[in-house]
Amino acid sequence: MAIEDAPTDKGKAGARGLHKAARAEERKTEAKKGSDLAKGADRFEERSNSSDGKSAGQKQR
Repeated sequence: MAIEDAPTDKGKAGARGLHKAARAEERKTEAKKGSDLAKGADRFEERSNSSDGKSAGQKQR
């Protein structure tokens, strides 16, 4: 849900705070890792790898 879609001003403020905190956490993680985190579909694949090393797409085949 986009920030503008929140029904109340309090909801919009909460969404902005969450977005800002997530952005700061991502920057912190990227600095610690030494490289950018994957974005979009690449990020989905990176996160979907389980302990057996197979991605969600490989398991569905």
